[in-house]
Order: sequence, then structure tokens, then C-alpha cells
Amino acid sequence: MIVDDPTAHRSRWHWRTLDNAADGLALDLGLYAVSATFAAITAVTSTLLPHRAWGAVAAVGYLLATLTVIAQLLLRRRSPTSRLTGLPARWTVTGLAWATTTLLPLAWQSIDRAGGRTDRAQEEVLVVEQAGTRLLEHGTPYLGPDAIAALPPGEQLMGYTPYQPGMAMFGLPRALLDTWWTDSRVWFAVGTALALAVAVAALPRTPATTGQATIAATRRRDAAVLRGVQAATVLPICALTLATGGDDLPVLALCLLALAFAAAERPGRAGLVVGLAGALKLFAWPVALVLIVWGLTRRSGTRVAVGAIGLPMAALVPALLVDRDALTENVLRFPLGHGLVTSPAQSPFPGYLIANALPAGRLIAAGLLVAAGVAIAVRLARRPPRTAVATALICGYGLLAAIALMPSTRFGYLLYPLALLTWAPALHRPGDTPTAAIADKRSGRTTSA
Repeated sequence: MIVDDPTAHRSRWHWRTLDNAADGLALDLGLYAVSATFAAITAVTSTLLPHRAWGAVAAVGYLLATLTVIAQLLLRRRSPTSRLTGLPARWTVTGLAWATTTLLPLAWQSIDRAGGRTDRAQEEVLVVEQAGTRLLEHGTPYLGPDAIAALPPGEQLMGYTPYQPGMAMFGLPRALLDTWWTDSRVWFAVGTALALAVAVAALPRTPATTGQATIAATRRRDAAVLRGVQAATVLPICALTLATGGDDLPVLALCLLALAFAAAERPGRAGLVVGLAGALKLFAWPVALVLIVWGLTRRSGTRVAVGAIGLPMAALVPALLVDRDALTENVLRFPLGHGLVTSPAQSPFPGYLIANALPAGRLIAAGLLVAAGVAIAVRLARRPPRTAVATALICGYGLLAAIALMPSTRFGYLLYPLALLTWAPALHRPGDTPTAAIADKRSGRTTSA
């Protein structure tokens, strides 16, 4: 494989120092304890009823996970080599935590909603299911501007579908049958779980010839895989999102899968998977662009681009042919703030504060966003990412900057950069070492493994 510059390796070593404490159990304890506190506060203070319902259940799940890790730490002091404190046991706790903090509240809210409760789902659930119904009946998931204008003023926002056409597929089960398991969140969860499982399986394996250094690196990488999965599942920002809304999680999971294929040197598959994510939501498009640049470093840019660009474009064609104005209104005008109503996404990040507090604030915020994009483009041109690790880091930091500077955004979008940055160490190939990377950088050579 091609070894990248030492920047990604330094970030990985710093993270490993923190993650190594008590063989990872110390950070597990912090994750679950802080999450339990967050869920409890959400259950008591949130103004969104689906969030309060999630917090009431998830707080108990996180508390149980916290107590389990405390027991593991105590057992580790008495028997450091116990199987109950090793990596397989940590995977078990993670799975149980995801079941109790995400899947259980998701199923509970879906069943309550099927029974007639109207406060058991966020608006995006209804939007996706309505898009599925329109796709089935009219061939497009979008309402045209005239149809949206004809809705009562309080319902016009719900008339918009600000997603790519592929997202409507998750609403098709509800369009066919009205029951709890056709709730779009159930299928978001299924898609997320499948993509993450394939991502873990797709990561590169240990080389056939191993030494002590390689074995140690493999153990570190395996622990990093678990941490990456935790970030995409039991981290509260992901668990809450999936249980109450959920449309971002399959997009995120597909991006992680695309990066796993990149780490395994499968550029064609990486392009197809990130293209599938891009057919669901625009947030995957920056990841696709960085992956294309990664592909260019190994003369596979075209193979990546065929799927990364081709799939989203192909998904747009049917909607374009059925109703071009409806597609433009939903996918372009509304996200850019030129629809009949404005987006309610108003989390107090710097871009939002600048846009609303300063004269010509929206122009200033837009200028800062463009400047950040130019800086990332220059970085990609001067030092293109040569490994999946570097690709994930650029995507994570780039999306973090974009979310911070966008005039209209949501706190929940932080799940993308947090998960991508945490996933980066899991993409390290067991045979690589930072020493070799630094030497190759200085000599201008590449190393194959």
C-alpha cells in the first residue's frame, strides 16, 4: 500500500495514548457515564417530546453499561488477563448498550406511534415516509412549488423533502403497510447495522507474516475498530438521532464503509458505496470528493468517480424527468434558503451567530464558508491523502468546519465529523508503522505492503 505523510500518524498516536488507559476500559467508563448524564438531562429538560422519551429509556441503558464497566475495572485489578475485561467483552457491552439506548427506545416509540401517539417521532420521519408514498404513487418523492404553496402555512415546511431521491426508499415500507415495523426509523436502523457490519468485515486483515510489532499494531487497530463503532452507535448524538429521527445514520454508516473499502485498497467499491450515500443525502458528497482525490493518488480516480458521482446523478434522473421544478425546489432552493419557508435548523454555531448578529452577516458567513472550502481544496491539491486514515481525517475536519460556518445548521450534524474522526484510527493497516511513513516522506518514496 502507499504510506501517507506523518500527520495522520501523529494524530493516531495521541489518540492511542488516551484510549490505552486500562486497556480501553477507562474511556469506556467515561463514555457511558457522560452519556447517562446527558440522557437523564434530556429526559427532564428537552422541549422535544420524542427526545424526552428517548432520554427516559436511554439513561437506564447507559447506567447499566456504566456499572458493567466499573465491575470490569474492579475485576481487571484482581485478574488483568480475565476474559471478562478483554476486547470481546467490551464488544458485548457495546452491543448491549446499543440495544438498550437505541434499539429499545426506537422500537418503543415506533409501537406507540403505530398505536396512535403523535409525539413519538421527529418531523424527518414523517417527511421520509411521505416521500416514499409520493414515489410509489407519482414516481417522484417531491412536491412542486405550486403544491407546496397550496398547503396551509403551518404545513408548508412538511411539504419539503430536502433529501436526495434515494432517501425515499426508506419510506416505501410505510407506504405499503401501516404498522410499527414499517416505521422508517426501523429501516434506518437496519441499514445502519448492515453497513457497519460490512465495514468491520471489510477492514484489512493482519498480514500473513507477522512479528511482535505487527501483532501489537493489530491489537491496537482492533481496539480502534471498536471505538469507531461505539462512536457511530452508542454515542448519544447518534443514539438519540437514530431513535427519534434517524435519516443521517445510514448515510454516516455508508461513508464509514466507503472508507473501510479504501483502507482495503478497493477503490471501485469505495466509490459505489459513497455514491449510494450521496444518493441519500448531500452530506456524503464532500466525502465522495475527498475519496476521488484519494483515488487519484493510486491512479484509480476514475474507478472511484464512476460510483461516487454516477450513482447520485442516476438517482436524480427519474425525479428530473417526472417534475424538474419539484426537484429544484426541494433539493436546491430550500436548502439554500430560497424556498417558500426557511429551514428551522438554527443551532448557535459561529456561522449562524455571524449571519444573524452582524450587518451583512449572511454574506460574511458565506464568505468564511467559501474560504474554508478553498483552504481544504488547496490542501488536497498540495498534499492529497494517500491513505484512508488521512482521507477520513480530512473529511472529519472539513465537515466540522463546514458545520461550524454554515448559516443554518443543526447540532445533530456533528455526528458526521465525530464519527469520521474516531473511525480514522481503525483504518490503519496492521503492517504500517509511523517510522516507515516518516522515512518515505523524507525520501520522497512510496512503500508497498
